[in-house]
Amino acid sequence: MTFDGDGTRVVHAGLPDPVPGEPFLPGPVFAAPYHLDPVNGPGVNGYGRPDNPTRRALEAAIGELEGGAVLAFASGQAAITAMLLSTVRSGDTVALPSDGYYAVRAFAEGTLRDLGVKTVLVPTAGPYPSFSGVRLVLLETPANPGLDVCDIRAVSAAAHAAGALVAVDNTTPTPLGQRPLELGADLVVASGTKALTGHSDVLLGYVATNDDELLAKVTTWRAQTGGIPGAFDSWLAHRSLATLDLRLARQSANAVVLAELLAGRPDVRHVRFPGLPADPSYAVAAAQMRRIPGIIGFDLGSAERVARFLTASELVFAATSFGGLHTTADRRAQWGEDTAPGFVRLSCGIEDAADLVADLTAALDAA
Repeated sequence: MTFDGDGTRVVHAGLPDPVPGEPFLPGPVFAAPYHLDPVNGPGVNGYGRPDNPTRRALEAAIGELEGGAVLAFASGQAAITAMLLSTVRSGDTVALPSDGYYAVRAFAEGTLRDLGVKTVLVPTAGPYPSFSGVRLVLLETPANPGLDVCDIRAVSAAAHAAGALVAVDNTTPTPLGQRPLELGADLVVASGTKALTGHSDVLLGYVATNDDELLAKVTTWRAQTGGIPGAFDSWLAHRSLATLDLRLARQSANAVVLAELLAGRPDVRHVRFPGLPADPSYAVAAAQMRRIPGIIGFDLGSAERVARFLTASELVFAATSFGGLHTTADRRAQWGEDTAPGFVRLSCGIEDAADLVADLTAALDAA
């Protein structure tokens, strides 16, 4: 029997068949070398860099959710740079989101440029250029931190018609929010550090694909460069997946309430949340996404007011990253993002909505 409910899927993803006396989720396997067959050599496990059963169980779990084969990495940045470096060569051109994660643009404008790879920057919301001569189109939707959304199916069709591959950064929505491989993407990359694991205690990344050739390239790259997550991190991540549906539901519900609060205040500008009907990304997000992530963008006008707001708040932690249990916020310009000085990315946690409304109202008033 096939069970399609998100809560059921995340609770059972990647678990072994039940065996009396064994745990639901086996504990982490800590090993560098494994015993080899004295005659035939390695079997399933030979050495810890390419082989680890705890990591394979996590990859199977994420693969069930993304709908493809998955390779786990030590961080989201390790995953996305592995994907880029294993699929492009000198002389290629890569299209990247101009409003996506800044560290990827920095990597492209540094390491990729030095390797002879050209970069074209395209806004997530478009307009999109012709992809003629482009090797790879990377999308990030919703984009971080601006939260613009693009039509993955339409962009993928245009890119494929021009002979380009398509990769989608699925960090913000997670595979419960959207499944890019089903929408036409060739590759998915994501930081599992964020909402996927959601407890602010693991660094993790992954690449997913249904293309055997691309999978082989990324697998070889990882085996030769060694950017793997450790066994305990893999186990923590797998354990954390079980609550993903519950966490996302509360975070999204809180985001709706807080976005409406922020949008109704005259002292807060440029509120962005794709779940608001007035948001420029609402129509595409509503048609493409199964749920909207709990991330809100807004502008308080100055760095000084952001500092006063974060200092006054009792529930909003000043911290980077997003998707965790705790509500957090940070001023993106301090990291080198091309945003207004007072632009804030707010990540809604799982606290009670009424408490968050009271706290944000008091903190904004005090600021």
